Amino acid sequence: MTDISKAPGIVDATSYGLIPGRISAQARQVIERLKDAGYTAYLVGGCVRDLILGEEPKDFDVVTQARPEEIRQVFRNARLIGRRFRLAHVHFGREIIEVATYRAAPSADSEDDNGNVFGTLEEDAFRRDFTVNALYYDPDEGLITDYVNGLHDLAHARLRVIGDPEARFREDPVRMLRAVRFAAKLRLQLTEDGRRLLPVLGPLLQGVAPARLFEEVLKLFHTGNAAATYETLCEYRLFEVLFPGVAAILGPHADRDSLLGRALANSDQRLSEGKPVTPAFLFAALLWEGVREEAMHSIAEGAVPVEAWARAAEHVLREQLRVITIPKRFSVPMREIWGLQSRFERRAGRHAFRFLESKRFRAAYDFLGLRVASGEAPAALFDWWTHFQEAAADEREAMVGALSAQGEKRPRKRRRRRAAGG
Repeated sequence: MTDISKAPGIVDATSYGLIPGRISAQARQVIERLKDAGYTAYLVGGCVRDLILGEEPKDFDVVTQARPEEIRQVFRNARLIGRRFRLAHVHFGREIIEVATYRAAPSADSEDDNGNVFGTLEEDAFRRDFTVNALYYDPDEGLITDYVNGLHDLAHARLRVIGDPEARFREDPVRMLRAVRFAAKLRLQLTEDGRRLLPVLGPLLQGVAPARLFEEVLKLFHTGNAAATYETLCEYRLFEVLFPGVAAILGPHADRDSLLGRALANSDQRLSEGKPVTPAFLFAALLWEGVREEAMHSIAEGAVPVEAWARAAEHVLREQLRVITIPKRFSVPMREIWGLQSRFERRAGRHAFRFLESKRFRAAYDFLGLRVASGEAPAALFDWWTHFQEAAADEREAMVGALSAQGEKRPRKRRRRRAAGG
């Protein structure tokens, strides 16, 4: 059992660059109103960690001794969410401040009727996963409270689990993915016991609900550190647990110049420029090698290409869904991106004009670009489609006409069957 009797370290926040002006005005308002109502309240977790590291927090979380129903009494604009662990979301227009009650380990005897296990500030600190996420900042007092030496670990770029690492990872295997995410995002080094345990306990992720793993994969690859995250997942043999079929083809690690390597780097670049990324494109890149290998094998054995690609996509996706749920709103466009790749080679007649109007053309075109960059598809094909998009109507006609002159055949029209007796 973790000893929570140690005195906390309480330090001047300004020495770590934390000043009230860097805090969301709404978050400060939430803390002030909770204090006015007689409760203690702190900023906690990732926002404190990121402020110390000089990063801009994506959100601000507050923790307090007030129970969920008491929080709602203080804030009319609060909405309680969650069943097992109730939280309050305090709404300020489009900004939401999440407010949680101090919690204790499940063994505590302070469980309420809804199954919430409430505790003290100290218990809340030792319940958290990593020391760098267990820092509490009071902007009014200008103080940081640290029970677990999180400040020391941040100063030494170290990611350390609170409590016994093996017990914590077994308690919730998803903590291993969080360890990878923080290590990659914050450039922190896992402690020796963490580095040793991840490859050994990784198979425990197979028991996690596939829907939950989908959300965790998005957090891993859609936070602007996808390339580094992939490297870390491979280092600790967790990628092969999440994507067993692809890992069997790629081996221990995909080359940075491969389609997957370029896709992850491209995703990081887009996020750094404030551009959107989509899970459909991400999973299309993650699973592509499995689809391509299976389809090419079938074609080599004499299968019709269109049917081979369709069957490969179906099989690869079905096997992946055993591990990670991919909602249809993403799996459908993902399969369309794959299926449209063969259409780039059919440009004669009116085909190019019709294809250009497809709602999924742009995503498929970007995917073709990755295939070209990785040496999988001819650059001339990509260049032709790039020029075709930019050309005026008469030039497009000339480009398609030139293909016919070079011998590219128009796609054959299917002959309609006559109705019986017709």
